[in-house]
Amino acid sequence: MAKKEETKQGETQESLLKDLCGNDARLYDFLGEYLLEHPLEGTSQKSLDILTEEAEKSGNFRPAVDKAIFEGSQKPGERERYIKVIQNLALKTIQATQQEKERVAKEGLTNRAASLEKRIENQKLMCERTEELLNVACKFYNEKLTESAENARRDERKSQKTQAEAVGIRTEELEKAKREARKKEEKKMGKEEKREAEIQDKKDELEAVARKEARKVKSEEAEREEARIGELEKKGQETRQKERKGN
Repeated sequence: MAKKEETKQGETQESLLKDLCGNDARLYDFLGEYLLEHPLEGTSQKSLDILTEEAEKSGNFRPAVDKAIFEGSQKPGERERYIKVIQNLALKTIQATQQEKERVAKEGLTNRAASLEKRIENQKLMCERTEELLNVACKFYNEKLTESAENARRDERKSQKTQAEAVGIRTEELEKAKREARKKEEKKMGKEEKREAEIQDKKDELEAVARKEARKVKSEEAEREEARIGELEKKGQETRQKERKGN
């Protein structure tokens, strides 16, 4: 996990995870490697059963573990079941890693063997502290999903604003082209007809100015609303952060 990556108007993963783990450095270091910045994108769309079957064939249980931690964090009513699932995956990972460690040790790959030993220790921690892990993962992922939803809504509002501005520019261009075309036509008109056309031109120009002013007012209202929403989101984030530090 890229601990120092910062989400838009959100906390860094490092700050968030420290709040949740407190002084528990071991849990912090472990979860720093296992929790995902973008769980919806980073977690496989395959079912946990399929991922487990694939892992048993390949020896790579990480995708299944990621899936189990995320699903378990989002289904508190099934916490006991997911604790058993995660512990089972951890035990299988230990077994597969132990076999690989023995193989590389025979080949004299000491650095690789040390790395595998660390993986085994991590999986033992996962077995021993599964419930704590899921409790932290639940709060961490809920915060990340909240930030993700806020970012998505913000992007949607920005897109709507951009589209509205483009429509306004296009409308002004069409109105200008229409006025210029009429002026060319007026040169061919008689005196009375030209007078009536000029009156209509003036009326159209006033209406165009009114529409432009209305678009400006609407844009300013949207900017004020965006600022209001941004302030509410910031206060919500600060409140959740205080609650985490108070626990």
